[in-house]
Amino acid sequence: MSTSNEVSPEVFTSRQTCSGGDEHGDTRTSSRRVLGGRSKRVLDVLVALFGLVLLSPLFMLIACAIKITSPGPVLFGHTRIGYAGQPFRCWKFRSMVVDGQDLLDRYLAEHPDEHHAWVTERKLKNDPRVTRIGAVLRTYSVDELPQLLNVLAGSMSLVGPRPVVRDELSLYSDAVQFYLSAHPGITGLWQVSGRSDVGYDKRVELDKSYVQNWSLFLDCVILVRTIPAVIAARGSY
Repeated sequence: MSTSNEVSPEVFTSRQTCSGGDEHGDTRTSSRRVLGGRSKRVLDVLVALFGLVLLSPLFMLIACAIKITSPGPVLFGHTRIGYAGQPFRCWKFRSMVVDGQDLLDRYLAEHPDEHHAWVTERKLKNDPRVTRIGAVLRTYSVDELPQLLNVLAGSMSLVGPRPVVRDELSLYSDAVQFYLSAHPGITGLWQVSGRSDVGYDKRVELDKSYVQNWSLFLDCVILVRTIPAVIAARGSY
């Protein structure tokens, strides 16, 4: 796996046709075009702008709660891999303690059974880094609302594959070409299909299926289904 700031072109180039490419199925260019094109981008910008205006009071309330209950910044930016292997800063409301990585390393060293879960799923049910207010934010995915800024910036989409770190690309195996053909999404098939109750292999299958079957209608369906999934907090931790 390359350790440079970009994924090699050989990994990204696909011989398979991905949805959102040439309407006549031209495989020579489909892997180089971002999934959904202009129509998906227009939907992203309009909904993101509306959401930021509508939710601005909630943003202020959450920011105050974070500052009062835990020392450190309100927002947390983590490097994720986006379209065509380009790294970007993915924004969230901070839901963990500031020295989270050191705390995680100590916790995994003391709990080897949890180490396996972390390596295979990249999530922990009882993550020691999560603050009390952070646990509430994560339960209802409110911590991800700042990603609307990523959508406006063009590094993410409202709907798409779950944004991953570079080390996770190897877990996608041959399906990595599908992940790299789209902008990562705030929500997606994984989020409306059980979230953390779904194993990583199934998550990869869902991301691949989304890209292969993309349509603007599918994006709208996922956005609508996201609301009850978030409210019910299914598979959230």
